[in-house]
Amino acid sequence: MDKRNIGSDFDDFLRDEGILEEADAVATKRVIAYQIAQEMEKANISQSELARRMNTSRSSVERLLDPANLSVTLVTLERAASAVGKRLKVQLTA
Repeated sequence: MDKRNIGSDFDDFLRDEGILEEADAVATKRVIAYQIAQEMEKANISQSELARRMNTSRSSVERLLDPANLSVTLVTLERAASAVGKRLKVQLTA
């Protein structure tokens, strides 16, 4: 059976549907939220403790860790990364 790609790739489909940027944003947020949660688990940091370290509320931390919530700012993500001993790196790619 021939396994060559037929048609366009998934990014082309998302672009044609007009949702590529949103899908990329959701995927990026999910990855960052997952990574922060993993670092919290490794360091045995609760949501309440993370909120204390970030000088914010526990409900803000819940929104931060919610992979579907895209309203979190880069500043908040950077503060969360710092609170678990990491740095957030954002870069443009082709």
